[in-house]
Amino acid sequence: MANKGTVKPSQHFNANADAEVLYKAMKGLGTDEDAILQLLTARSNAQRQEIKASYKTLYGKDLINDLKGELTGKFETLIVALMTPPIAYDVTLLHSAIKGAGTNEKVLVEILASRKPQQVKDIIAAYKKEYDADLEKDVTGDTSGHFQRLLVILLQANRQTGIQAETIESDAQALFKAGEEKFGTDEQAFVTILGNRSAEHLRKVFDAYMKLSGYEMEESIKRETSGPLKDLLLAVVKCARSVPAYFAETLYHAMKGAGTDDDTLIRVMVTRSEVDMLDIRSEFRKLFACSLHSMIKGDTGGDYRKALLVLCGGDDA
Repeated sequence: MANKGTVKPSQHFNANADAEVLYKAMKGLGTDEDAILQLLTARSNAQRQEIKASYKTLYGKDLINDLKGELTGKFETLIVALMTPPIAYDVTLLHSAIKGAGTNEKVLVEILASRKPQQVKDIIAAYKKEYDADLEKDVTGDTSGHFQRLLVILLQANRQTGIQAETIESDAQALFKAGEEKFGTDEQAFVTILGNRSAEHLRKVFDAYMKLSGYEMEESIKRETSGPLKDLLLAVVKCARSVPAYFAETLYHAMKGAGTDDDTLIRVMVTRSEVDMLDIRSEFRKLFACSLHSMIKGDTGGDYRKALLVLCGGDDA
């Protein structure tokens, strides 16, 4: 699998030299934000962890604490996110999504619908280690109904692999009977099938469903369900079709209209920068009338904008 990220490991990497650059950028009066952003956006996450270790060895100080002390606002949030190992970052996001006042369903939906089964297993283990708590228990304590059931299924990280040719038709039939054909909706059928089948299998099911019902899967979900369950089912369907397209859409909605959902913007740009940002950019260009680069540029400012544009990695005008 070729790396479709915009952020790649630096070829001539020297953790001590980088630590020194950062120390100088923060020492004395004023902070050289530009030096910090140019350096950290040009290193992979694994390299940033080495820089952090070197910084402590050289100066006896915690790099993240120093960065938090010197930076402010959204730029600080972005830089701290870049400094956090990917699994630890997901764990922190999930914990604050559940533990605060109210539940941030958006974060639960985005992470659990888009991560691979092995990543989900790693997240569960890291969550246990970090908070001495069971992620599934915390999720069920904070959610209810079919939304909760689908999250629990996704947390099992037991999706089937490959295509079960013999069940494509029956899965499509079951979804049709559960939704469009019935008065009211049998949400459980949607939850079980969409939560357990592989992405390749689901794409075949969606085609069969379309032939059977005359509707795209997404249209039926929008008509048959509502609230957080609708959002989660849609995310699962979109991720089965194309994870980059799902994130392109997520980024677009974070920026369109008045105001910007900076939490979502930061979360997606950071978590996908080393994974599939190039694919996200090309999907964005296909789906919307502008490039991701131009939308970020028009919607953000200052060092925050500069850093996001580096993570975006170029314009598809």
